[in-house]
Amino acid sequence: MRRATGPAVAVVAALAWGEWLNWRWSRTLLGQREGPSVAVVVLGYRNPRATANAINRWRVRAGLRSLAADDARASRVILSGGAPGADGCATEAQLMADYARSVLGFDGTVLLEDRSTTTWENITNVIPLLEDVDRIKIASQPAHALKARAYLRRQRPDLAEKLVRADDYRVGEWTVVKPLLALYGLWTLRVLRADERIISS
Repeated sequence: MRRATGPAVAVVAALAWGEWLNWRWSRTLLGQREGPSVAVVVLGYRNPRATANAINRWRVRAGLRSLAADDARASRVILSGGAPGADGCATEAQLMADYARSVLGFDGTVLLEDRSTTTWENITNVIPLLEDVDRIKIASQPAHALKARAYLRRQRPDLAEKLVRADDYRVGEWTVVKPLLALYGLWTLRVLRADERIISS
């Protein structure tokens, strides 16, 4: 019995660490902006298939639930992501839009940004679609969304002041893989500066 205690404690500690880091990232570089109009930016993930893959499906669901507390008439969902590289392939944005419409039955305003191949390009290309909204939410896995918020802050600090939290972190969701997401997040977020890692009050 004692032999099993050590590994069990290590597993629990790893799960708790993954939850904590993802929770922290989901609350970093955000403000308290209010206003009736909101844009939810859903960042695509490489998708060489003819339908949205599991990660893109989850990101779309997270984006749509981020609208739940908002007036849909003053809201828009921006799906961002280009083609995986092969000519004739549907873009990430289009595959996510198809999933949102045909599977989830979403009938609100959807805008597509279908040229981006990197997170930096995602932000650069959605900026024209964000100019006139009061609040901006970016939906993805927490580390990826934080990276995108940092990039918006670098490119357009005035728009970054409109950032508020998306509903892309929930306790118990993706729990088993959150330690792996945390490890990957630490690696991908190494590009952030110290002032881009401060948790929002």
